[in-house]
Order: sequence, then structure tokens, then C-alpha cells
Amino acid sequence: MFHERIVCAYLYSITKYGYPPKAELTERYLEEMQSLGFSSVELEGIREEHLMTVYEYRHRIADKIKKLGLAVPYFCVVLPGLSSLDEREREKQLALFERGCEIAQLFGARGVLDNAPLPPYQFPADIPVVRHYNEEVLTSAFLPHDVRWENIWAALVETYAHACDIAAKYGLSYHMHPAEGLLASSTDAYLYFHDAVKRDNLRFTLDTANQFVIRDNLSLSIMRLKDHVDYIHISDNGGKKVEHLAIGDGRIRWDIFFETLNRVGFKGHLGLDIGGDESAVPDLDGAYLAAAEWLQREYLNT
Repeated sequence: MFHERIVCAYLYSITKYGYPPKAELTERYLEEMQSLGFSSVELEGIREEHLMTVYEYRHRIADKIKKLGLAVPYFCVVLPGLSSLDEREREKQLALFERGCEIAQLFGARGVLDNAPLPPYQFPADIPVVRHYNEEVLTSAFLPHDVRWENIWAALVETYAHACDIAAKYGLSYHMHPAEGLLASSTDAYLYFHDAVKRDNLRFTLDTANQFVIRDNLSLSIMRLKDHVDYIHISDNGGKKVEHLAIGDGRIRWDIFFETLNRVGFKGHLGLDIGGDESAVPDLDGAYLAAAEWLQREYLNT
């Protein structure tokens, strides 16, 4: 089995089965990730229906985790509605967030993870069910004319501070994941948001591919965020579009990246986050196996 710090991210199952993959088949996903040799895995609850299905199956899933000898250090609670302009919707999303924290605690997680806040855009229909709010998706979005930024910001800060307090009640940290089109997705933006929220358990999940494509220097990010990062999503990127490539298929300088991690004394988890329909990964299993073997050989055994 691979080192427990190497995590098979949920993107593995998403790439195989679509977004979101059926929550009622989570036990199968666990078996597949364990069969590749992973002892640590990531799971997700994606919006209300998917999250509540995981909640319904939570005890069966927890039993499966134990039976397979797995660890789930982080559980993703994906709730873009937390940044809604509607106070009642935010309250509903916070209630769902608490269900996610219950799941995470049952699974033995250290923290919960979500994308950084989505600006309170309005779309022709509901918020699109997509992993990345790229330029194509955002072209149909707009901000209402009658809102003020000061009010948007105050609501965001209050909501995420409340979410941090809920997570803390369950002994969890709350991790912001960077992605194109979101607030608090760069090093500077996250630090600004963290200073406003004022909660010690608010953390940042560094994502090598997503930050590389927005020109957020990875080594400088590691140095500036060394006290804020416990979990890193690892995949390569060519620098021109959002994609999560196999290690070595992009332009990230991994020698510099890991030298910097060693320099700051990083001891957290490394989540292999390869794939997605935006990425050319013809051999998914091979990409995950090669990346895990490479991490274990070149980084964790040094």
C-alpha cells in the first residue's frame, strides 16, 4: 500500500463515472481506490441531493472504510449556495454543511473541504452543476444591479465564519479549494479572506494545476501559506487552460515545488487529483499508480 500521506482524490471516481458520481455506489469507489494501493482516500458530498444520499448511507460507508483499512483525511462538502444573496438560502446551506461535518467526523476526517466562495452570480437557471466555473460557464452569469459589494462581502464573511464555527464543533478544519472564477482562489485573495473571517480553522488547499494556470507562483504560494496549508491537490498543467494532467505531462517544475515543500517543513497530505473531462488522461489507473509511486519514491522516501 502507498504511504498514508498520499491520497486518492475523489476526482478519480468523478472521471470514471461522471459528475457527480452516484453517491449510493460509494462503497464501490472505496474498493476501487483501495485496489490501486491507496490507504488514504478523499470522498465528497456534492450539493443537497448527493450530500444527503451520502448522509443516508453514512454508516454503511463508514463500515466499509473500516473494513478496507482506509483513512479519509478530508471530506469535501460542495455547497456553492453558501455565497447566495438570499439569507434563507444561506441558512439552508449551513444546515447542509453541518450534515457534511457529521459525515466527516464519522469517517474520521481531519477537515472538510469546499471550493472557495462563488461570487453571488445569477444564472438563467440554477447554479450550473459543474466542477469549474470557467469562462464559458460564466458568460451567462451576472450580478444583480441592486446589490452593493459591501453587503456581499459582509454576508460572505459572516457565513463562512459561521461555517468555520460549525466545523470546529465537530473537531474539523475548513479548507478553501482554489479554482477559476471563484473568490479567495489565489494566495493574496485567500489571505485577505482569512484576515476577514478571523477563524484559525479556516485553511487553504493548495492546488498545483489550478494555481499554475492562473499564474499564482507555486513556490511563493507555499512559502506564504506554510501556516495555512495541510492538504495539497497534486496534478500537472500546461499553463494555458484548466486541466489536471498526469505528473510530467505539463509544465510544472516539480523539483522546485518539492524542494520548497521540504524547505518549509510540510508534513500534510498530498491528494492525487488527476483527470476530469477537461483533461487528456487516456490511462487513468496508470496515471494514478505512476504518480503515487513517483511521490513515494522521490519525495516521501527522501
